[in-house]
Amino acid sequence: MSGQEIVTPTAENIAASAQAAAKDGALPPVHRWNPPFCGDLDMRIARDGTWFYQGTPIGRPALVRLFSTILRKDAERYFLVTPVEKVGITVDDAPFVAVDVEAAGEGRAQTLRFVTNVGDAVTAGPEHPIRVVRDPDTGEPAPYVLVRAALEALIDRKSFYRLVELGVHEQHAGESWFGLWSGGEFFAIIPSRALP
Repeated sequence: MSGQEIVTPTAENIAASAQAAAKDGALPPVHRWNPPFCGDLDMRIARDGTWFYQGTPIGRPALVRLFSTILRKDAERYFLVTPVEKVGITVDDAPFVAVDVEAAGEGRAQTLRFVTNVGDAVTAGPEHPIRVVRDPDTGEPAPYVLVRAALEALIDRKSFYRLVELGVHEQHAGESWFGLWSGGEFFAIIPSRALP
Protein backbone atom coordinates (compact mmCIF):
# COMPACT_ATOMS: atom_id res chain seq x y z
CA MET A 1 0.00 0.00 0.00
CA SER A 2 1.18 3.46 -0.79
CA GLY A 3 -0.26 4.96 2.37
CA GLN A 4 -2.36 7.36 0.30
CA GLU A 5 -5.90 7.65 1.59
CA ILE A 6 -8.59 6.73 -0.92
CA VAL A 7 -11.50 9.14 -0.67
CA THR A 8 -14.91 7.99 -1.81
CA PRO A 9 -16.54 10.71 -3.90
CA THR A 10 -19.59 12.39 -2.38
CA ALA A 11 -21.97 15.03 -3.63
CA GLU A 12 -20.75 17.33 -0.85
CA ASN A 13 -17.09 17.03 -1.93
CA ILE A 14 -17.99 17.58 -5.58
CA ALA A 15 -20.14 20.62 -4.70
CA ALA A 16 -17.34 22.13 -2.60
CA SER A 17 -14.81 21.65 -5.43
CA ALA A 18 -17.25 23.08 -7.98
CA GLN A 19 -17.96 26.09 -5.78
CA ALA A 20 -14.24 26.74 -5.37
CA ALA A 21 -13.77 26.56 -9.17
CA ALA A 22 -16.68 28.91 -9.96
CA LYS A 23 -15.50 32.30 -11.20
CA ASP A 24 -17.65 35.38 -11.78
CA GLY A 25 -20.75 33.35 -12.67
CA ALA A 26 -19.12 32.02 -15.87
CA LEU A 27 -19.26 28.34 -16.70
CA PRO A 28 -16.17 26.50 -15.43
CA PRO A 29 -13.76 25.28 -18.15
CA VAL A 30 -14.55 21.59 -17.58
CA HIS A 31 -13.35 20.76 -21.11
CA ARG A 32 -9.80 21.68 -20.01
CA TRP A 33 -9.76 19.70 -16.78
CA ASN A 34 -8.35 16.16 -16.79
CA PRO A 35 -8.52 14.91 -13.21
CA PRO A 36 -8.37 11.20 -12.36
CA PHE A 37 -11.59 9.16 -12.55
CA CYS A 38 -12.75 8.60 -8.96
CA GLY A 39 -15.60 6.17 -9.59
CA ASP A 40 -19.34 6.53 -9.98
CA LEU A 41 -21.57 8.64 -7.79
CA ASP A 42 -25.12 7.53 -6.95
CA MET A 43 -26.55 10.50 -8.82
CA ARG A 44 -29.13 10.35 -11.61
CA ILE A 45 -30.83 12.84 -13.87
CA ALA A 46 -34.34 11.62 -14.76
CA ARG A 47 -35.92 12.23 -18.17
CA ASP A 48 -38.02 15.05 -16.70
CA GLY A 49 -34.86 16.88 -15.55
CA THR A 50 -35.09 15.96 -11.86
CA TRP A 51 -31.69 15.34 -10.24
CA PHE A 52 -31.50 12.53 -7.66
CA TYR A 53 -28.76 11.78 -5.13
CA GLN A 54 -28.88 8.38 -3.46
CA GLY A 55 -32.46 7.97 -4.69
CA THR A 56 -33.73 11.26 -3.25
CA PRO A 57 -34.56 14.31 -5.39
CA ILE A 58 -32.15 17.21 -4.90
CA GLY A 59 -34.51 19.93 -3.70
CA ARG A 60 -32.14 22.89 -3.82
CA PRO A 61 -32.23 24.55 -7.29
CA ALA A 62 -28.93 26.35 -6.60
CA LEU A 63 -27.19 23.03 -5.95
CA VAL A 64 -28.65 21.48 -9.11
CA ARG A 65 -27.48 24.54 -11.06
CA LEU A 66 -24.00 24.20 -9.55
CA PHE A 67 -23.78 20.52 -10.53
CA SER A 68 -25.06 21.32 -14.03
CA THR A 69 -22.15 23.70 -14.60
CA ILE A 70 -19.57 20.95 -14.08
CA LEU A 71 -21.34 18.32 -16.17
CA ARG A 72 -19.45 16.85 -19.12
CA LYS A 73 -20.16 14.12 -21.65
CA ASP A 74 -17.23 11.96 -22.78
CA ALA A 75 -18.16 9.42 -25.45
CA GLU A 76 -21.52 8.07 -24.23
CA ARG A 77 -21.02 8.67 -20.48
CA TYR A 78 -21.76 11.64 -18.28
CA PHE A 79 -19.42 12.94 -15.57
CA LEU A 80 -19.23 15.68 -12.97
CA VAL A 81 -15.76 17.15 -13.37
CA THR A 82 -13.78 19.43 -11.07
CA PRO A 83 -10.08 20.32 -11.21
CA VAL A 84 -9.33 17.43 -8.82
CA GLU A 85 -11.89 14.69 -9.50
CA LYS A 86 -14.14 13.15 -12.14
CA VAL A 87 -17.14 11.02 -11.18
CA GLY A 88 -19.65 9.19 -13.34
CA ILE A 89 -23.37 9.83 -13.04
CA THR A 90 -26.44 8.34 -14.73
CA VAL A 91 -28.53 10.33 -17.20
CA ASP A 92 -31.80 8.72 -18.30
CA ASP A 93 -32.13 10.71 -21.55
CA ALA A 94 -30.73 14.24 -21.91
CA PRO A 95 -29.18 16.06 -18.94
CA PHE A 96 -31.34 19.15 -19.37
CA VAL A 97 -34.95 19.96 -20.28
CA ALA A 98 -35.89 22.98 -22.39
CA VAL A 99 -38.86 24.30 -20.43
CA ASP A 100 -39.60 27.41 -22.49
CA VAL A 101 -39.08 28.80 -25.98
CA GLU A 102 -39.47 32.32 -27.33
CA ALA A 103 -39.69 33.06 -31.05
CA ALA A 104 -38.63 36.36 -32.58
CA GLY A 105 -38.81 37.39 -36.21
CA GLU A 106 -40.36 35.43 -39.05
CA GLY A 107 -39.40 33.03 -41.82
CA ARG A 108 -35.68 32.65 -42.42
CA ALA A 109 -35.00 35.55 -40.03
CA GLN A 110 -36.72 33.76 -37.13
CA THR A 111 -34.81 32.95 -33.94
CA LEU A 112 -35.85 30.44 -31.29
CA ARG A 113 -34.49 31.05 -27.80
CA PHE A 114 -34.73 28.17 -25.35
CA VAL A 115 -34.45 28.30 -21.55
CA THR A 116 -33.57 25.12 -19.66
CA ASN A 117 -34.63 23.81 -16.27
CA VAL A 118 -31.20 24.78 -14.86
CA GLY A 119 -31.23 28.36 -16.18
CA ASP A 120 -29.21 28.07 -19.38
CA ALA A 121 -30.46 30.06 -22.37
CA VAL A 122 -29.49 29.26 -25.96
CA THR A 123 -30.66 30.41 -29.38
CA ALA A 124 -31.03 27.58 -31.87
CA GLY A 125 -28.73 27.92 -34.85
CA PRO A 126 -25.56 26.38 -36.28
CA GLU A 127 -23.89 26.14 -32.84
CA HIS A 128 -27.08 25.03 -31.06
CA PRO A 129 -28.88 22.72 -33.50
CA ILE A 130 -32.31 21.21 -32.98
CA ARG A 131 -32.72 17.51 -33.72
CA VAL A 132 -35.72 15.22 -33.53
CA VAL A 133 -35.52 11.47 -32.91
CA ARG A 134 -38.60 9.41 -33.74
CA ASP A 135 -39.44 6.26 -31.81
CA PRO A 136 -39.29 3.45 -34.40
CA ASP A 137 -42.31 1.67 -32.88
CA THR A 138 -44.67 4.52 -32.01
CA GLY A 139 -43.39 7.33 -34.26
CA GLU A 140 -43.42 9.59 -31.17
CA PRO A 141 -40.97 12.49 -31.66
CA ALA A 142 -38.31 13.36 -29.09
CA PRO A 143 -36.94 16.84 -29.86
CA TYR A 144 -33.62 18.13 -28.52
CA VAL A 145 -31.54 21.30 -28.67
CA LEU A 146 -27.79 21.35 -28.09
CA VAL A 147 -26.95 23.48 -25.06
CA ARG A 148 -23.16 23.12 -24.92
CA ALA A 149 -20.34 20.66 -25.65
CA ALA A 150 -22.40 17.50 -26.39
CA LEU A 151 -24.95 18.32 -23.66
CA GLU A 152 -28.51 18.47 -24.96
CA ALA A 153 -31.86 19.53 -23.57
CA LEU A 154 -34.99 17.53 -24.26
CA ILE A 155 -37.59 20.04 -25.46
CA ASP A 156 -40.65 19.68 -23.22
CA ARG A 157 -44.06 18.90 -24.71
CA LYS A 158 -45.61 22.39 -24.37
CA SER A 159 -42.58 24.00 -26.03
CA PHE A 160 -42.58 21.43 -28.82
CA TYR A 161 -46.27 22.11 -29.53
CA ARG A 162 -45.42 25.81 -29.81
CA LEU A 163 -42.60 24.95 -32.23
CA VAL A 164 -44.95 22.87 -34.38
CA GLU A 165 -47.19 25.94 -34.74
CA LEU A 166 -44.16 27.83 -36.11
CA GLY A 167 -43.13 25.09 -38.53
CA VAL A 168 -42.94 25.52 -42.29
CA HIS A 169 -42.38 23.27 -45.31
CA GLU A 170 -39.01 23.65 -47.07
CA GLN A 171 -36.95 21.70 -49.57
CA HIS A 172 -34.33 19.69 -47.69
CA ALA A 173 -32.20 16.79 -48.91
CA GLY A 174 -34.09 16.68 -52.18
CA GLU A 175 -37.62 16.59 -50.78
CA SER A 176 -40.13 18.68 -48.86
CA TRP A 177 -39.70 18.66 -45.07
CA PHE A 178 -41.65 20.22 -42.24
CA GLY A 179 -39.27 22.04 -39.91
CA LEU A 180 -38.14 25.22 -38.23
CA TRP A 181 -35.95 28.20 -39.03
CA SER A 182 -33.68 29.66 -36.34
CA GLY A 183 -30.41 31.51 -36.50
CA GLY A 184 -30.34 31.32 -40.30
CA GLU A 185 -30.60 27.53 -40.36
CA PHE A 186 -33.46 25.19 -41.24
CA PHE A 187 -33.97 22.27 -38.87
CA ALA A 188 -35.89 19.43 -40.53
CA ILE A 189 -38.38 17.65 -38.25
CA ILE A 190 -40.32 15.26 -40.49
CA PRO A 191 -40.76 14.69 -44.23
CA SER A 192 -43.86 16.53 -45.43
CA ARG A 193 -45.19 13.31 -46.98
CA ALA A 194 -45.21 11.65 -43.52
CA LEU A 195 -47.61 14.21 -42.08
CA PRO A 196 -51.32 13.32 -41.88
